[in-house]
Amino acid sequence: MTFINPKTDFAFKKIFGSSESRNILISFLNAMIYEGERTIEYLEIINPNLPPQLEGLKDTYLDVQAKLVDGTLVIIEMQVLNVQSFGKRVLYNAAKTYAFQLPRGAGYRMLKPVIALTITDFEMFPNSTNLISRFVFKEVNTNLICPENDLDLVFVELPKFHKEESQLDTLTDKWIYFMKYARSLTEVPESMDSIPEIHQAFEIANQARLSQEELTELERREQYIYDQQGAILKAAGEAREEGMREKAIAIARQLLLVLDDETISKTTGLSIEEIGDLRKE
Repeated sequence: MTFINPKTDFAFKKIFGSSESRNILISFLNAMIYEGERTIEYLEIINPNLPPQLEGLKDTYLDVQAKLVDGTLVIIEMQVLNVQSFGKRVLYNAAKTYAFQLPRGAGYRMLKPVIALTITDFEMFPNSTNLISRFVFKEVNTNLICPENDLDLVFVELPKFHKEESQLDTLTDKWIYFMKYARSLTEVPESMDSIPEIHQAFEIANQARLSQEELTELERREQYIYDQQGAILKAAGEAREEGMREKAIAIARQLLLVLDDETISKTTGLSIEEIGDLRKE
């Protein structure tokens, strides 16, 4: 079997946001947010696209959005590309979802909590070893949680997951393994197939079930991701090269009064012409 990549927005929405995905999403959210406990027993999958309600405000496009029994809104996004200001975008989407719950004239008491679950295919927090990080409002000195702690940001960083199939112990392990490795698998791992919701997720992800139009769209989305990843890597390489050149120029300037042009060139990697230009400055 060949499985579609759940890390693409198209596949993620198909697996977790379709009409047949309610139980899958419940299991997934319990694993990511509640450590596998059966905290969520029912939810409603709703339209994840939030049009702006004020002129000039940005549209919000999420992968999946759900409403829990107590009214809590859960917004879920799978992000492959480490784009600039992504963390601000997560906070913006969560704040916007929270703010625009209220119909005109409704009191603030009607506001329900918002949980923003973000799965990234890159490291959001390189200085932390935590696979799952959770941020809430706390008092700085005492860690006292704010009484109105209605915004909850949860991040799952896939690159920090290193378990092999034989090491999958918890529901959380198995769902993260699915997210990270499903595209490279040719069959459903036995230890995961026994969980009905994961079995169903693999069935939906089976590429053989897709129409030709869906396959074309999936390929288009994957190609876009590959192109953007290449552009990011190229930009990062150019930035490193530019940084190294600036350091070489700074060193050359310090050597102008003590060494000849040829020696400075060999030391810094700058050309004789470039050293000459520095002397003319």
